Amino acid sequence: MVFTDHLNRQVVLKKFPPERIISLVPSITELLVELGLENNLIGITKFCIHPERVFRTKERIGGTKNLNIEKIKHLQPDLIIGNKEENVKEQIEELEKHFPVWMSDVKTYEDALKLIKDIGELTNTQEKAFEIIDEIEQAYKNLENCDYYLKNKKAIYLIWYQPYIAVGNNTFIHSMMNKVKISNAASHKERYFEISTEEMKQLQPDVILLSSEPFPFKEKHQEELKQILNNQIKVILVDGEVFSWYGVRMKYLPEYLLKIGM
Repeated sequence: MVFTDHLNRQVVLKKFPPERIISLVPSITELLVELGLENNLIGITKFCIHPERVFRTKERIGGTKNLNIEKIKHLQPDLIIGNKEENVKEQIEELEKHFPVWMSDVKTYEDALKLIKDIGELTNTQEKAFEIIDEIEQAYKNLENCDYYLKNKKAIYLIWYQPYIAVGNNTFIHSMMNKVKISNAASHKERYFEISTEEMKQLQPDVILLSSEPFPFKEKHQEELKQILNNQIKVILVDGEVFSWYGVRMKYLPEYLLKIGM
């Protein structure tokens, strides 16, 4: 079977459906389990923390950017699933010399739904994939008629500390903010960029969102930023997973937004 991945590469599966799958991306690991492929999953990264039972029991093959190539070779997968942004190009090129490697590239809400559909086709779980897509789309449709604190607010979304790194356009987080009617105050910037507290003030956001990942912002960071900004801008801690994990976790963002700022 021949499939085309998101980088427009031809991926040939010698065994279909694949029986031995390695996931190089936390959100894709969670998606594969939701698709009913837990028993087929033979390797995950150390950051694949959901579901917890999978994190506890499956073979870990390093970090997303520091893969243990030899361990992966030993596992002899039928299929490896990675991501352009999450994984290192040179490591992917080494792996594809030995195994089928299907690469994803997700920058928008629509890309994420396509990812679910494509992985459903890749693993012969199309029916379940479409069920997940329907659940996600219904969750956002239900949100449209709801009022919530962040609706129509202008926000800066921070993912790193010392230095502060914010999210610009052409990112999945930016797309998800747009989807739920949060205006990205940094949409004039590309991808991820360093931002000073002075620039935060100049952008005049209604709120600054401190993500739980990749940097784990805590209350002490929230208080520190509030003091620097003289409490002129609201600063909120948010769950980074529901904003940045494409796949199953997308369906939790609408419900989560109804609780923020209350």
